[in-house]
Amino acid sequence: MKIEDKYEIVIGLEVHAQLQTLSKAFSADSTEFGASPNTCVSVVTLGHPGTLPKLNEKAVELAVKLGLATRCTIRETNRFARKNYFYADLPKGYQISQFDTPICFDGLVTIKDDSGNPKDIRLERIHMEEDAGKSMHDQDPFDTLIDLNRAGVALVEMVTRPDIASSGEAYNFLTEVRKLVRYLDVCDGNMEEGSMRCDANISVRLKGAKELGTKVEVKNMNSIRNVQRAIEFEFKRQCNCLENGETIYQETRNFDAVSGETRSMRSKEMAHDYRYFPEPDLPPLIISEAYIAKVKAGLPELPDALFAKFVNQYGLSEYDAYWITDDKATVFYFNEIIQHTSDFKAAANWMMGKIKSYLNEKGLSIDKFPLPPAKIGELISLVKEGKVSNTVAAENIFPALLENPAQTALSIAESQNLIQQRDENALNEWVDTALAKFPEKVAEYKAGKQGLLGLFMGEVMKISGGKADPKITTQLLKNKLES
Repeated sequence: MKIEDKYEIVIGLEVHAQLQTLSKAFSADSTEFGASPNTCVSVVTLGHPGTLPKLNEKAVELAVKLGLATRCTIRETNRFARKNYFYADLPKGYQISQFDTPICFDGLVTIKDDSGNPKDIRLERIHMEEDAGKSMHDQDPFDTLIDLNRAGVALVEMVTRPDIASSGEAYNFLTEVRKLVRYLDVCDGNMEEGSMRCDANISVRLKGAKELGTKVEVKNMNSIRNVQRAIEFEFKRQCNCLENGETIYQETRNFDAVSGETRSMRSKEMAHDYRYFPEPDLPPLIISEAYIAKVKAGLPELPDALFAKFVNQYGLSEYDAYWITDDKATVFYFNEIIQHTSDFKAAANWMMGKIKSYLNEKGLSIDKFPLPPAKIGELISLVKEGKVSNTVAAENIFPALLENPAQTALSIAESQNLIQQRDENALNEWVDTALAKFPEKVAEYKAGKQGLLGLFMGEVMKISGGKADPKITTQLLKNKLES
């Protein structure tokens, strides 16, 4: 038995998401990403004496949006607190955060567990706070450089209960959260840029034990995959510690993406170490039922609801529905296609087939796709009306539309002589020619080898240049072969 088989892992995640506001949480400073270092700052960000914070109203709206989408209770009376600790890139020497009155609490995010079954991950809280600046240790061989552009940017922190039971579930949770914040336009979800970050609280215990093990926090993970890797490493490390009779200390550890290992940074602070006290410069924030109702009315259709609609109402496969709902822009494009056709499956097939292939080949996102959804609707209509085959639409008309989006699918089909032939006289002539080419195969078919029908059909399509109507041609072939 492997050592790890004796133990189970218990995981709680803390997800920090930068809110998509134009100015910071408590000042008018710009939140522009990529600006020159220390240019998006003011006396408020720098913590000069006598300056006062003012709460960003948009940040409140986005926090409430996220809370509603995760089925949280929204708190009526909110207070801010000062969280005191030394950070070189936090000029005030404290962070304005929420302590005992988080704006959202007791929510849920539904994920798939390792067996593919739905599982609810409980949220303890979502609270608002401001970000710290950024310390850069790799820009100068002797000194750490500090960029305060990020200091004061509005954040929400989403804290889960210890409900996550594997690195795979953690991966699925973060994937769902990133999808959700992007749907809501709450955060862009770019972990590589630091606008969404995750800390993992990990403990290990014997299988079947009720009491939680000592919690270790792992920081500095800039991708969902790295969160998964860090959890897997930490599980093995803690299992080995327990087997060897070593003590696991409550501490904060750093993840090295190159080596795939975690390393100790410092002992883990407790809440009392931060010396929280009420922020004296901000009045209580009161969120009324009317305000909550207004924000709720503006919520878009969420991924879970869209997935259920696509599968149950539109008849799409779960795979197709999952891929389409993975991205808000993809959903928008699909919904625009079905404004022009009621053939939902055909619309999904185009999304999953030729469109997806084109985007992958060009390295583009759907919002950069050159054809408007109406053009795909035209292609579906041509096929449904029997004017062209699906193959001709995909292999001939689609590429021509990409080269000249101003044209219509029908005009391309007509100019390239691609309209399917439905006249039985012409079709009979092609069928006779195809059968005459393979007299011995005709005999085999009549002797019971009916799989040869595809051979004759292929020959008719070759002779007709792909213009023979498949449905009518198939029936004519059967009639002649069975007469």
